[in-house]
Amino acid sequence: MRRASTKRARASAVKSAVAATLATASLAAMSPPAVAHPHVWVNVETTVMYDAGKVAGFKHRWTFDDMYTAMAVQGLDKNGDNVYSRDELAELAQVNIDGLKDFDFFTYARIKDAPVKLAPPKDYWLEHKDGVLSLNFTLPIAEPVPAETEGFEFAVYDQTFFIAFDLAKENPIRLSEGAPAGCSAVVGNADKDLADLQKLNDAFGGQMTAGNANEGSGLGYASTVHLSCAKT
Repeated sequence: MRRASTKRARASAVKSAVAATLATASLAAMSPPAVAHPHVWVNVETTVMYDAGKVAGFKHRWTFDDMYTAMAVQGLDKNGDNVYSRDELAELAQVNIDGLKDFDFFTYARIKDAPVKLAPPKDYWLEHKDGVLSLNFTLPIAEPVPAETEGFEFAVYDQTFFIAFDLAKENPIRLSEGAPAGCSAVVGNADKDLADLQKLNDAFGGQMTAGNANEGSGLGYASTVHLSCAKT
């Protein structure tokens, strides 16, 4: 009985930690516009995946702030060695991914005015290093896009600004092995980003800024990544 009770308590703690961060839209909806501000900070590193001359997906590494980390890992060091192994973090990684499904993994891609559909995530796991958690996962593109396609761009952000996604300071966007020669990823400037993100929102039928008073707050704090390749 004690073992079952401990297991239930640990699962409850894991779910509570994630509910306070990744599954936050309902909380943000109850907040008045004046108090819209981030409660969790995430540094984003993304590798654009290429395969057979096409953009095949996005490999994300999201590093959470130390306050969220401290809350999320409570009770997860099962063997008491002060090290959080991948196995010990597996349940939390699964809960993270399950919660992110409802928010399209905060990843929005488009080709000009048409949204790009993403497939379910794969290869997801958590790492605890230097006192912070990093969520690693790959989001395949449902139908890979030829690398030379014009107008292909993506952004990672929370429209409610409950979670602040910032590009890592050093080399945040990379191209994978297999990227055709002449391909590049350029992070847009702030003014153009906002215009691009508003277009991106329109491309998704306005669903990114509909439904509560704070939605849309995150648009002004996101960066758009523009992908291009020289035509051969």
